[in-house]
Amino acid sequence: MTDDTYVHALTIPIEFGGRTVSITPTAVETDDGLILVDAGPEPATDRLETALADVGFGFDDVERVILTHHDADHAGGLAALRDHTDVTIGAHPAEIPHLTGDEMPVKGPDDDRYPPVPVDEELTDGEEFSTRAGPLRVVETPGHTAGHISLSLPDERLLLAGDALVADEAESLSGPKPAYTVDEDRAANSVASLAELDVEHVICHHGGYAPCGSDRIHAIAASLQDGD
Repeated sequence: MTDDTYVHALTIPIEFGGRTVSITPTAVETDDGLILVDAGPEPATDRLETALADVGFGFDDVERVILTHHDADHAGGLAALRDHTDVTIGAHPAEIPHLTGDEMPVKGPDDDRYPPVPVDEELTDGEEFSTRAGPLRVVETPGHTAGHISLSLPDERLLLAGDALVADEAESLSGPKPAYTVDEDRAANSVASLAELDVEHVICHHGGYAPCGSDRIHAIAASLQDGD
């Protein structure tokens, strides 16, 4: 990725389990503003604002949020973001009830959920958005949650993996974490489907940018299918 890229990995430090870790929402430039892929957790809105400012943007530039899934570290900050700007929110149909408050999130305590938000768009496999980096394409990758999606930028050979892959392990890119995966078999199948894409580099929500692509994803898929 170069300094003149239209895709911006936004590194945000958060406290988790008594230590500081980072998450990576991603902003993609369009002719109408920014598409923000995931919003981060509820307490981190000010840090999201700082991360956007670091790449020359503000909340007013965000015109759409695409959620990879409804977990709190991805969607918890949506209500606070909407306090700053009127954004269009999109998610897979299986995730929407958890976002709107009709159903509780599948992870986390039942008595402590983030503020619900309305969802404007249902996103399914193959849907595309026009960006300055070329088409941004929805790829259904269920397993981590029932309606998890990833986003492909084929012109950039770039995959925004959400939590379908992680980049914060010893390897530069690894498979989904079993402890946080609702359906490990479906998650493994999703990695196999990602391996069929022409990918040169990946941005993961956990770990950020990974300078590896299809060959590494193929290896991860094979490992998961072998049960390693």
